[in-house]
Amino acid sequence: MAGKDYYQILGVKRDASEKEIKQAYRRLARKFHPDLNPGDKSAEAKFKEMNEAYQVLSDPEKRKKYDRYGDQWEYADQFAEAEKQGRGRWDFGQRGTAYEYGGAGDFEDILSSLFGDAGLGSRVRRGPQRGQDIESTIEVTLEEAYHGSTRAIQLQTQEPCTTCGGTGRVGNRVCTVCKGAGGQVTPRRLEVKIPPGVRDGSRIRVAGEGAPGYAGGSKGDLYLVVKMLPHRVFERKGDDLHTEVPVPLTTAVLGGEVKLPTLNGHVALKIPSETQNGKVFRLARKGMPQMGNDRRGNLFAKTRVVLPTDLTDEEKKLFERLRSLRSNQR
Repeated sequence: MAGKDYYQILGVKRDASEKEIKQAYRRLARKFHPDLNPGDKSAEAKFKEMNEAYQVLSDPEKRKKYDRYGDQWEYADQFAEAEKQGRGRWDFGQRGTAYEYGGAGDFEDILSSLFGDAGLGSRVRRGPQRGQDIESTIEVTLEEAYHGSTRAIQLQTQEPCTTCGGTGRVGNRVCTVCKGAGGQVTPRRLEVKIPPGVRDGSRIRVAGEGAPGYAGGSKGDLYLVVKMLPHRVFERKGDDLHTEVPVPLTTAVLGGEVKLPTLNGHVALKIPSETQNGKVFRLARKGMPQMGNDRRGNLFAKTRVVLPTDLTDEEKKLFERLRSLRSNQR
């Protein structure tokens, strides 16, 4: 496995001061923070990577170990003990490079030959380990987010290798079927529930549908990250919905009712007389539901007064009469 260059990730020199490292981290955080890049998986991955780098380089003791052993700095004490006993020098980080091995099994064998199975940490434990959580994006319509729904999705899931039982090894050798991965990719259909009230960036947890465990360990979880699709009628802002409602000129002047669409059918909206174009009406609890409770947002309807067209001669005379009356009042 190639080593990670934390200095390169943060864009600083190897002799950078603590202040320079902190400034670089803040600059990148403002650029790649998930809140500023909703739905951008590459930005999210970059943010996690730079956090990992900063946690090490901002700590003088961890940085010293990293400069010596690269991203294997957590095993610094074991490596130092091995060097003391004359079992070789393990320089992973001095030149920003790392030794490469044929697979995870080879790396475990090397560490085991040096230190034995005990004391190597969770990274090389041979006992059962829970599988990793995985993420996938799911596109959701506003109607689905309003009512909730059940969606059938196709997954490419990893199942434990039947040859090695998920260990990645057969005896002392790497499994030739799964190449040491411990799992095999299998297409599968899965039904998932989309709860009412989900929004952009919401994470829907599907327990036990993540990556397979190691050596008989339990599976991780699947997290579906919601990406909301735009709607032709409504604009969503938090739990509130915003829309426009066309109002005939006569109704705006004299008052009346118009039909207003909602995500749960039409409602009658009362229009007071002399309603101005662009007036906003608030309909309480006609917006989106909130996840996990019975609260709802509001629906805001902005009036768009529609002028009449194709006027008859009689209608034109009425408007001329109105103009005359309004002019005399000045």
